Order: sequence, then C-alpha cells, then structure tokens
Amino acid sequence: MNPIVSLKSTLREMGQATLRWLTGWWLIFMFGAEILVLVLSPASYQAKSRASLMRHIYLATAPNLLWFTVLTSLVSLVLIRIVVVTALGYGLSQYALEMVVRVLVLELIPLTAALFVAIQYSIPRGSELYKLRTRGGFEALRQRGLDPVAHELLPTVMAGMFAVLTLAAVSCVVSLVLAYITVYGFTTSAFVIYTRIVGHIFNPAVTLIFMLKTLFFSMAVSLIPTGISLQDLPNQLSRASVELQGLIRMFAVLLLVEVASLVGNYY
Repeated sequence: MNPIVSLKSTLREMGQATLRWLTGWWLIFMFGAEILVLVLSPASYQAKSRASLMRHIYLATAPNLLWFTVLTSLVSLVLIRIVVVTALGYGLSQYALEMVVRVLVLELIPLTAALFVAIQYSIPRGSELYKLRTRGGFEALRQRGLDPVAHELLPTVMAGMFAVLTLAAVSCVVSLVLAYITVYGFTTSAFVIYTRIVGHIFNPAVTLIFMLKTLFFSMAVSLIPTGISLQDLPNQLSRASVELQGLIRMFAVLLLVEVASLVGNYY
C-alpha cells in the first residue's frame, strides 16, 4: 500500500475517532442538563414516577449497603492498624489518627463507594438501557404515553447518586467509629479529644471539598453510563462494549475530580 495513502487513512480514522469521542462528551453534557431540568420539575414526581424512582433507589442501594459497609469496615480495620502501628514505631503516634482520617475518610471511601456503585449498578444498568433502546423499548414506552427519559433514565441517575452518597456516608461514620475504638478502646474518656481532632481536619474548606467531591463522584458514575445508553456506537452492540465505553469516560472524570480535590486540600 502507498505510504501516503496509508497515512491519510490513519489520520482520517484518528480524526473520526476523536470526533466521536468529543461528540460523546457533548451528548453526555446535554443529557446531564436534561436530567437537571427533570430533577427540578414537579411533574417528575408524580405517582408513577415516584414508584419507579423508589424501585431503582432500592435496587441500587439496598443490596449493596450491607456488603459494602462490611467490606469497608474490614479494610478500614486493617489500614487503621497498619497506620497506628507504623506511627508508633517511628514515634509519630500524635499524627496517626489524623493520617487515618485524611487517607481513609477523605480520600478512599468516597472513591471506593463510587466505583462500587458503578460496577454493581450503574454500568450494568446503562448496558440494559442501551439494549432496551436499540430493541425498540423506548419507542414502545412512547406509544404508551411515557417519556423514556423521565420513566427509565431519570430514576436510574437519581438512584445511582443516592446509592453513592448513602454508601459513602454510612461507611465514613463506621470508619470514624472504628478509628476511635482502635486508638482509644471502648471508653468515652477520649471522645472530646477525638472530636477535636476530627473537627480540626474537617474545617469548612475541607468539608466543602469533601461534599463536592462525593457529589461529583455520584454524578459521574450515574450520568456517564446512563448517557452512553443513548448513543449509537458503531459496531459495538455487545454488553461488554457498552460497559467499556462508560467505564473509560467515567474513570477520566473520577481522576479529574480526585486530582482537583487533592489540589484543593493540600496546596
């Protein structure tokens, strides 16, 4: 093959791939704007919509809450013990608790909750919605007088966000309790000291960044896999292909949010 023709073909394919990638982001952004409008619309919370929303919230949260809490508790105990023992060995015991709270509660748990919900609910659900749309399910809903976005996509996004926020909140509380018990034991005498240390860490700026980071994590793992289901992916009709598209974009957003939060907290 002529090298010039081959180069032109390669550049054309790269350009088309880049255009599809940017178009996909634009469609996800527009989908997010549409979801925001629906969230703020009272019509989205009528009887039928509420039933669908509650069902999806249950499916996204209830089966995962216990297992995620147990998993994070076990991991937290191991990490807390490692940090405390290491700090004692280097004579830095006064910094052990602060390090545990910063690393575990501020950084690891929100990211882990987001990834857990994405893998267990959002990405598989996005694949199901993609199959439903491509097989005419959305058109069938329209014929029944139902808006597919309000009936299927909005509950999915809100359920994913609720699940991330709930799992992160519960696990953070459990980890804080475990950190207290590990360091001070089963006593209330150190409660004032502990709350002073935690309060010093969670100053207004750090608290705001923590809340925004968790919120953006929940939006990323909910909006992106669901928005992918509305896009026509050339020659990618399998479940694995649809999930991979959402996973790559989701990881990119999670990385950007995490980097921004680290910059805000430590620079």
